[in-house]
Amino acid sequence: MTAEAARKSLPLIFAAPRRGKPPAHLADLDEAQRKAAVQQAGQPAFRADQLARHYYGGLTRIADEMTDLPAAGRGEFVDALLPELLTEVRSISCDAGDTRKTLWRAHDGTLIESVLMRYPDRITLCVSSQAGCGMACPFCATGQGGLQRNLSTAEIVEQVRLAAAAARDGALGEPGRLSNIVFMGMGEPLANYNRVLSAVKQITAPNPHGLGISARSVTVSTVGLVPAINRLTDEKLQVRLAVSLHTPDDELRDTLVPVNDKWKVDEVLQAARRYADTTGRRVSIEYALIRDINDQPWRADLLGQLLREHLGSLVHVNVIPLNPTPGSEWDASPKPVEAEFVRRVRAQGVACTVRDTRGQEIAAACGQLAAAER
Repeated sequence: MTAEAARKSLPLIFAAPRRGKPPAHLADLDEAQRKAAVQQAGQPAFRADQLARHYYGGLTRIADEMTDLPAAGRGEFVDALLPELLTEVRSISCDAGDTRKTLWRAHDGTLIESVLMRYPDRITLCVSSQAGCGMACPFCATGQGGLQRNLSTAEIVEQVRLAAAAARDGALGEPGRLSNIVFMGMGEPLANYNRVLSAVKQITAPNPHGLGISARSVTVSTVGLVPAINRLTDEKLQVRLAVSLHTPDDELRDTLVPVNDKWKVDEVLQAARRYADTTGRRVSIEYALIRDINDQPWRADLLGQLLREHLGSLVHVNVIPLNPTPGSEWDASPKPVEAEFVRRVRAQGVACTVRDTRGQEIAAACGQLAAAER
Protein backbone atom coordinates (compact mmCIF):
# COMPACT_ATOMS: atom_id res chain seq x y z
CA MET A 1 0.00 0.00 0.00
CA THR A 2 1.35 3.43 -0.94
CA ALA A 3 1.47 6.24 1.60
CA GLU A 4 -1.26 8.05 -0.34
CA ALA A 5 -3.51 4.99 -0.34
CA ALA A 6 -2.87 4.48 3.35
CA ARG A 7 -3.81 8.08 4.00
CA LYS A 8 -7.13 7.59 2.22
CA SER A 9 -7.93 4.42 4.21
CA LEU A 10 -6.92 5.93 7.55
CA PRO A 11 -9.53 6.97 10.12
CA LEU A 12 -9.18 10.69 10.78
CA ILE A 13 -7.01 10.82 13.90
CA PHE A 14 -8.41 14.10 15.13
CA ALA A 15 -12.09 13.35 14.44
CA ALA A 16 -14.29 12.90 17.49
CA PRO A 17 -15.06 9.17 17.87
CA ARG A 18 -18.64 7.98 17.54
CA ARG A 19 -20.20 6.61 20.71
CA GLY A 20 -19.00 3.04 21.12
CA LYS A 21 -16.12 3.58 18.69
CA PRO A 22 -12.82 4.27 20.45
CA PRO A 23 -10.50 6.98 19.12
CA ALA A 24 -8.01 5.77 16.51
CA HIS A 25 -4.82 4.48 18.10
CA LEU A 26 -1.41 3.35 16.87
CA ALA A 27 -2.28 -0.26 17.80
CA ASP A 28 -5.30 -0.18 15.46
CA LEU A 29 -3.17 0.66 12.40
CA ASP A 30 -0.87 -1.33 10.16
CA GLU A 31 2.63 -0.09 9.36
CA ALA A 32 1.65 1.96 6.32
CA GLN A 33 -1.31 3.52 8.15
CA ARG A 34 0.92 4.41 11.10
CA LYS A 35 3.31 6.30 8.87
CA ALA A 36 0.42 8.06 7.18
CA ALA A 37 -1.10 8.98 10.55
CA VAL A 38 2.20 10.43 11.74
CA GLN A 39 2.46 12.49 8.56
CA GLN A 40 -1.15 13.59 8.97
CA ALA A 41 -0.13 14.84 12.42
CA GLY A 42 2.64 16.92 10.83
CA GLN A 43 5.64 14.70 11.63
CA PRO A 44 8.01 12.67 9.41
CA ALA A 45 7.05 9.04 8.87
CA PHE A 46 9.95 7.63 10.91
CA ARG A 47 8.31 8.97 14.07
CA ALA A 48 5.89 6.03 13.84
CA ASP A 49 8.73 3.65 14.70
CA GLN A 50 9.80 5.86 17.59
CA LEU A 51 6.30 5.92 19.00
CA ALA A 52 6.01 2.14 18.67
CA ARG A 53 9.28 1.64 20.54
CA HIS A 54 8.04 3.75 23.43
CA TYR A 55 4.60 2.13 23.51
CA TYR A 56 5.55 -1.54 23.13
CA GLY A 57 9.12 -1.47 24.46
CA GLY A 58 8.92 1.27 27.08
CA LEU A 59 5.27 0.44 27.98
CA THR A 60 4.45 4.14 28.07
CA ARG A 61 2.20 6.74 26.45
CA ILE A 62 3.56 9.58 28.58
CA ALA A 63 4.90 12.27 26.27
CA ASP A 64 7.48 13.61 28.75
CA GLU A 65 9.24 10.24 28.71
CA MET A 66 9.70 10.37 24.92
CA THR A 67 12.68 12.71 24.88
CA ASP A 68 13.74 11.65 21.37
CA LEU A 69 10.66 13.45 20.01
CA PRO A 70 10.73 17.22 19.39
CA ALA A 71 9.66 19.10 22.51
CA ALA A 72 7.46 21.53 20.57
CA GLY A 73 4.02 19.96 20.17
CA ARG A 74 5.17 16.64 21.66
CA GLY A 75 2.17 16.28 23.98
CA GLU A 76 -0.40 16.93 21.26
CA PHE A 77 1.39 14.57 18.86
CA VAL A 78 1.54 11.70 21.36
CA ASP A 79 -2.08 12.20 22.45
CA ALA A 80 -3.18 12.08 18.81
CA LEU A 81 -1.46 8.76 18.06
CA LEU A 82 -1.60 7.20 21.54
CA PRO A 83 -4.87 8.52 23.01
CA GLU A 84 -5.89 7.36 26.46
CA LEU A 85 -8.27 4.45 25.90
CA LEU A 86 -8.83 3.10 29.41
CA THR A 87 -9.02 4.86 32.76
CA GLU A 88 -8.86 2.92 35.99
CA VAL A 89 -12.08 2.92 38.01
CA ARG A 90 -10.69 0.79 40.80
CA SER A 91 -8.34 -2.08 41.53
CA ILE A 92 -8.75 -4.71 44.23
CA SER A 93 -6.04 -7.09 45.45
CA CYS A 94 -6.21 -10.39 47.31
CA ASP A 95 -4.32 -13.69 47.66
CA ALA A 96 -1.61 -11.94 49.70
CA GLY A 97 -1.18 -9.41 46.89
CA ASP A 98 -0.70 -12.02 44.16
CA THR A 99 -4.01 -11.25 42.44
CA ARG A 100 -5.11 -7.80 41.28
CA LYS A 101 -8.41 -7.20 39.51
CA THR A 102 -8.94 -3.90 37.74
CA LEU A 103 -12.13 -2.32 36.46
CA TRP A 104 -11.53 -0.01 33.48
CA ARG A 105 -13.75 2.63 31.89
CA ALA A 106 -13.45 3.21 28.16
CA HIS A 107 -13.98 6.57 26.44
CA ASP A 108 -17.73 5.98 26.09
CA GLY A 109 -18.29 4.79 29.65
CA THR A 110 -18.10 1.10 28.77
CA LEU A 111 -16.79 -0.98 31.70
CA ILE A 112 -14.38 -3.88 31.26
CA GLU A 113 -12.27 -5.98 33.60
CA SER A 114 -8.84 -7.60 33.62
CA VAL A 115 -7.09 -9.70 36.26
CA LEU A 116 -3.33 -9.82 36.89
CA MET A 117 -2.03 -12.89 38.73
CA ARG A 118 1.38 -13.88 40.05
CA TYR A 119 2.31 -17.56 40.23
CA PRO A 120 5.66 -19.03 41.32
CA ASP A 121 6.85 -19.39 37.72
CA ARG A 122 4.92 -16.73 35.80
CA ILE A 123 2.78 -13.60 35.80
CA THR A 124 -0.49 -14.01 33.92
CA LEU A 125 -3.06 -11.51 32.69
CA CYS A 126 -6.67 -12.52 32.07
CA VAL A 127 -7.80 -10.10 29.38
CA SER A 128 -11.25 -9.09 28.07
CA SER A 129 -12.09 -9.07 24.38
CA GLN A 130 -15.64 -7.70 24.53
CA ALA A 131 -17.64 -5.51 26.87
CA GLY A 132 -20.18 -8.01 28.08
CA CYS A 133 -20.86 -11.21 26.16
CA GLY A 134 -23.53 -12.42 23.79
CA MET A 135 -23.14 -16.16 24.47
CA ALA A 136 -25.77 -16.12 27.27
CA CYS A 137 -24.33 -18.96 29.36
CA PRO A 138 -26.64 -18.94 32.41
CA PHE A 139 -23.96 -19.52 35.07
CA CYS A 140 -21.74 -16.64 33.85
CA ALA A 141 -22.14 -13.10 35.21
CA THR A 142 -20.88 -11.55 31.97
CA GLY A 143 -23.14 -13.68 29.80
CA GLN A 144 -26.18 -12.71 31.82
CA GLY A 145 -25.37 -9.03 31.31
CA GLY A 146 -25.48 -9.37 27.51
CA LEU A 147 -23.14 -7.94 24.90
CA GLN A 148 -22.52 -4.19 24.86
CA ARG A 149 -19.88 -4.04 22.13
CA ASN A 150 -16.68 -5.51 20.78
CA LEU A 151 -13.45 -4.04 22.08
CA SER A 152 -11.09 -2.50 19.55
CA THR A 153 -7.70 -4.05 18.88
CA ALA A 154 -6.05 -1.20 20.75
CA GLU A 155 -8.35 -1.58 23.78
CA ILE A 156 -7.26 -5.21 24.04
CA VAL A 157 -3.57 -4.42 23.54
CA GLU A 158 -3.83 -1.54 26.03
CA GLN A 159 -5.00 -3.93 28.77
CA VAL A 160 -1.81 -5.92 28.19
CA ARG A 161 0.46 -2.87 28.08
CA LEU A 162 -1.00 -1.49 31.30
CA ALA A 163 -0.64 -4.87 33.01
CA ALA A 164 2.94 -5.30 31.81
CA ALA A 165 3.81 -1.86 33.18
CA ALA A 166 2.04 -2.62 36.47
CA ALA A 167 3.92 -5.91 36.88
CA ARG A 168 7.20 -4.21 36.05
CA ASP A 169 6.51 -1.48 38.60
CA GLY A 170 5.68 -3.89 41.43
CA ALA A 171 1.89 -3.92 41.48
CA LEU A 172 2.05 -7.53 42.69
CA GLY A 173 4.81 -6.89 45.20
CA GLU A 174 8.20 -7.63 43.73
CA PRO A 175 8.69 -6.20 40.22
CA GLY A 176 8.25 -8.84 37.54
CA ARG A 177 7.67 -9.47 33.86
CA LEU A 178 4.26 -10.23 32.41
CA SER A 179 4.75 -13.59 30.71
CA ASN A 180 1.35 -15.15 29.98
CA ILE A 181 -1.91 -13.93 28.47
CA VAL A 182 -5.25 -15.72 28.66
CA PHE A 183 -8.25 -14.48 26.69
CA MET A 184 -10.66 -15.63 29.39
CA GLY A 185 -12.01 -12.32 30.62
CA MET A 186 -15.23 -10.68 29.52
CA GLY A 187 -16.54 -11.78 26.14
CA GLU A 188 -16.20 -14.57 23.59
CA PRO A 189 -12.84 -13.92 21.91
CA LEU A 190 -13.66 -15.66 18.64
CA ALA A 191 -16.84 -13.59 18.27
CA ASN A 192 -14.50 -10.59 17.92
CA TYR A 193 -12.19 -12.56 15.67
CA ASN A 194 -10.38 -9.95 13.57
CA ARG A 195 -9.56 -7.63 16.45
CA VAL A 196 -8.49 -10.48 18.74
CA LEU A 197 -6.25 -11.91 16.02
CA SER A 198 -4.66 -8.50 15.43
CA ALA A 199 -4.16 -8.06 19.18
CA VAL A 200 -2.57 -11.51 19.49
CA LYS A 201 -0.14 -10.67 16.71
CA GLN A 202 0.85 -7.43 18.46
CA ILE A 203 1.13 -9.13 21.84
CA THR A 204 3.50 -11.71 20.39
CA ALA A 205 5.48 -9.65 17.87
CA PRO A 206 8.98 -8.55 18.96
CA ASN A 207 9.67 -4.91 19.72
CA PRO A 208 9.15 -2.41 18.16
CA HIS A 209 6.18 -4.07 16.50
CA GLY A 210 4.71 -5.70 19.60
CA LEU A 211 5.07 -6.62 23.25
CA GLY A 212 7.30 -9.64 22.69
CA ILE A 213 5.33 -12.23 24.70
CA SER A 214 5.79 -15.78 23.41
CA ALA A 215 2.87 -17.08 21.34
CA ARG A 216 3.12 -20.35 23.28
CA SER A 217 2.29 -18.35 26.41
CA VAL A 218 -0.98 -16.99 24.97
CA THR A 219 -4.27 -18.87 25.35
CA VAL A 220 -7.39 -18.03 23.35
CA SER A 221 -10.63 -19.47 24.71
CA THR A 222 -13.94 -20.13 23.01
CA VAL A 223 -17.28 -21.71 23.82
CA GLY A 224 -17.00 -23.55 20.52
CA LEU A 225 -17.53 -21.30 17.51
CA VAL A 226 -16.48 -23.92 15.00
CA PRO A 227 -16.01 -21.71 11.90
CA ALA A 228 -13.81 -19.34 13.91
CA ILE A 229 -11.80 -22.25 15.35
CA ASN A 230 -11.18 -23.39 11.78
CA ARG A 231 -10.05 -19.89 10.79
CA LEU A 232 -7.68 -19.75 13.75
CA THR A 233 -6.33 -23.17 12.80
CA ASP A 234 -5.48 -21.89 9.34
CA GLU A 235 -3.45 -19.04 10.88
CA LYS A 236 -0.99 -21.69 12.15
CA LEU A 237 -0.17 -19.67 15.24
CA GLN A 238 1.39 -21.30 18.28
CA VAL A 239 -1.19 -19.98 20.74
CA ARG A 240 -3.06 -22.48 22.86
CA LEU A 241 -6.74 -23.11 22.16
CA ALA A 242 -9.04 -23.52 25.17
CA VAL A 243 -12.57 -24.85 24.63
CA SER A 244 -15.17 -24.12 27.30
CA LEU A 245 -17.05 -27.41 27.09
CA HIS A 246 -18.65 -27.64 30.56
CA THR A 247 -20.47 -30.89 29.80
CA PRO A 248 -19.89 -33.78 27.36
CA ASP A 249 -23.56 -34.32 26.39
CA ASP A 250 -25.51 -32.21 23.94
CA GLU A 251 -28.74 -32.29 25.94
CA LEU A 252 -27.26 -30.37 28.89
CA ARG A 253 -24.85 -28.32 26.81
CA ASP A 254 -27.76 -26.88 24.82
CA THR A 255 -28.76 -25.25 28.12
CA LEU A 256 -25.37 -24.41 29.64
CA VAL A 257 -23.77 -23.17 26.41
CA PRO A 258 -26.57 -22.02 24.08
CA VAL A 259 -24.39 -21.91 20.93
CA ASN A 260 -24.41 -25.70 21.19
CA ASP A 261 -27.66 -25.42 19.23
CA LYS A 262 -25.47 -24.59 16.21
CA TRP A 263 -22.33 -26.64 16.84
CA LYS A 264 -22.71 -29.84 18.82
CA VAL A 265 -20.07 -31.39 21.06
CA ASP A 266 -18.82 -33.80 18.40
CA GLU A 267 -18.32 -31.01 15.85
CA VAL A 268 -16.54 -28.81 18.39
CA LEU A 269 -14.15 -31.62 19.33
CA GLN A 270 -13.45 -32.38 15.67
CA ALA A 271 -12.47 -28.73 15.14
CA ALA A 272 -10.31 -28.86 18.27
CA ARG A 273 -8.55 -31.98 16.95
CA ARG A 274 -7.79 -30.24 13.66
CA TYR A 275 -6.30 -27.33 15.62
CA ALA A 276 -4.15 -29.69 17.69
CA ASP A 277 -2.97 -31.62 14.63
CA THR A 278 -2.11 -28.44 12.71
CA THR A 279 -0.30 -26.62 15.51
CA GLY A 280 1.06 -29.50 17.57
CA ARG A 281 -0.35 -27.78 20.68
CA ARG A 282 -2.45 -29.56 23.29
CA VAL A 283 -6.00 -28.23 23.55
CA SER A 284 -7.32 -27.20 26.95
CA ILE A 285 -10.85 -28.24 27.84
CA GLU A 286 -12.41 -25.88 30.38
CA TYR A 287 -15.03 -27.47 32.62
CA ALA A 288 -16.79 -25.34 35.24
CA LEU A 289 -17.97 -27.87 37.81
CA ILE A 290 -21.49 -26.99 39.02
CA ARG A 291 -23.16 -28.71 41.95
CA ASP A 292 -25.80 -31.27 40.86
CA ILE A 293 -25.75 -29.95 37.28
CA ASN A 294 -22.71 -31.34 35.43
CA ASP A 295 -20.72 -33.08 38.15
CA GLN A 296 -22.21 -36.58 37.96
CA PRO A 297 -19.79 -39.55 37.76
CA TRP A 298 -21.27 -40.70 34.44
CA ARG A 299 -20.54 -37.31 32.90
CA ALA A 300 -16.92 -37.58 34.03
CA ASP A 301 -16.71 -41.02 32.40
CA LEU A 302 -18.29 -39.75 29.19
CA LEU A 303 -16.03 -36.69 29.10
CA GLY A 304 -12.93 -38.85 29.41
CA GLN A 305 -14.13 -41.25 26.73
CA LEU A 306 -14.98 -38.52 24.23
CA LEU A 307 -11.71 -36.67 24.73
CA ARG A 308 -9.65 -39.85 24.45
CA GLU A 309 -11.42 -40.74 21.19
CA HIS A 310 -11.22 -37.26 19.65
CA LEU A 311 -7.97 -35.83 20.97
CA GLY A 312 -5.92 -38.66 22.45
CA SER A 313 -2.91 -37.23 24.24
CA LEU A 314 -3.41 -33.75 22.73
CA VAL A 315 -5.74 -32.56 25.47
CA HIS A 316 -5.77 -31.39 29.06
CA VAL A 317 -8.89 -30.84 31.16
CA ASN A 318 -9.04 -27.85 33.50
CA VAL A 319 -11.74 -28.45 36.09
CA ILE A 320 -12.83 -25.05 37.38
CA PRO A 321 -14.63 -24.83 40.72
CA LEU A 322 -17.52 -22.49 39.94
CA ASN A 323 -17.17 -19.02 41.42
CA PRO A 324 -20.83 -18.31 42.23
CA THR A 325 -22.23 -14.86 41.55
CA PRO A 326 -24.49 -13.00 44.00
CA GLY A 327 -28.09 -14.19 43.82
CA SER A 328 -27.26 -17.07 41.49
CA GLU A 329 -28.79 -20.52 41.90
CA TRP A 330 -25.51 -22.04 40.66
CA ASP A 331 -22.89 -23.23 43.13
CA ALA A 332 -19.57 -25.07 43.16
CA SER A 333 -19.50 -28.84 43.61
CA PRO A 334 -18.38 -30.20 46.98
CA LYS A 335 -14.69 -31.09 47.14
CA PRO A 336 -15.28 -34.88 47.37
CA VAL A 337 -17.44 -34.72 44.24
CA GLU A 338 -14.75 -32.65 42.50
CA ALA A 339 -12.04 -35.15 43.45
CA GLU A 340 -14.09 -38.09 42.17
CA PHE A 341 -14.82 -36.28 38.91
CA VAL A 342 -11.11 -35.67 38.32
CA ARG A 343 -10.28 -39.28 39.21
CA ARG A 344 -12.76 -40.65 36.70
CA VAL A 345 -11.51 -38.43 33.87
CA ARG A 346 -7.94 -39.49 34.57
CA ALA A 347 -9.04 -43.12 34.63
CA GLN A 348 -9.87 -42.71 30.94
CA GLY A 349 -6.24 -41.78 30.26
CA VAL A 350 -6.92 -38.04 29.95
CA ALA A 351 -4.84 -35.44 31.81
CA CYS A 352 -7.03 -33.55 34.25
CA THR A 353 -6.31 -31.02 36.99
CA VAL A 354 -8.26 -28.56 39.13
CA ARG A 355 -7.51 -24.95 38.31
CA ASP A 356 -6.06 -22.85 41.10
CA THR A 357 -8.90 -20.60 42.24
CA ARG A 358 -8.01 -16.95 42.58
CA GLY A 359 -9.76 -13.86 43.85
CA GLN A 360 -12.95 -15.31 45.25
CA GLU A 361 -13.16 -12.51 47.83
CA ILE A 362 -12.86 -9.77 45.19
CA ALA A 363 -15.69 -10.72 42.81
CA ALA A 364 -13.27 -12.52 40.52
CA ALA A 365 -15.91 -14.06 38.29
CA CYS A 366 -15.93 -12.15 35.02
CA GLY A 367 -18.42 -9.31 35.00
CA GLN A 368 -19.01 -9.00 38.75
CA LEU A 369 -17.11 -5.75 39.28
CA ALA A 370 -18.65 -4.17 36.19
CA ALA A 371 -22.13 -5.24 37.26
CA ALA A 372 -21.59 -3.82 40.75
CA GLU A 373 -20.33 -0.51 39.32
CA ARG A 374 -23.31 -0.22 36.99
